[in-house]
Amino acid sequence: MTILTGIFGGSFNPIHNGHTHIAQSVCESHLVDELWLMVSPQNPLKENRELLNENMRLHLAEVATRDIPGIHVSDFEFHLPKPSFTYNTMMQLEKAYPNRSFSLVIGADNWCDFDKWFMHDRLLQRYPIIIYPREGYDINKKVLPENVHFIDMPLYPISATQIRNNLRNGQDISSWVHPEVAKKITSFLSKQ
Repeated sequence: MTILTGIFGGSFNPIHNGHTHIAQSVCESHLVDELWLMVSPQNPLKENRELLNENMRLHLAEVATRDIPGIHVSDFEFHLPKPSFTYNTMMQLEKAYPNRSFSLVIGADNWCDFDKWFMHDRLLQRYPIIIYPREGYDINKKVLPENVHFIDMPLYPISATQIRNNLRNGQDISSWVHPEVAKKITSFLSKQ
């Protein structure tokens, strides 16, 4: 039996409640059997000046999702060449896990820029794509390709950039992240 596995990639710098709500909503959509949070060591479209250590981001993602059924945190991209191109990751996942079929989970903002992705046309041909809403990005569901699915879910106006700014300014982040994640980040930064 083939396991339908959604890949939700990102820097998760840090993981926040918006990420976990999206992951949970995708699992509840029944478009996947399970969802892997693919922690990226380096996104090719982002600078890495403000990245927390990749192992720290992985650990925080595990902490934030450990009580959510169907969600697994993966370090698969840690073992691939950097930067992490989604097409390469998906191809390597297929080789490593032949009993699974993979789909890609992306935000509406990424869908609007999808034509800038490396091998975007092949990704679209080869894998189902699940899109979640992002504020300021309207998706016309009537013109989506057949294997692209838009999931209606509440918007979570939380950004990792905003959380990092709050941390820099010594402001509270506890309403945006898992309580244990807030504690661990604060403790980690106080040792810097």
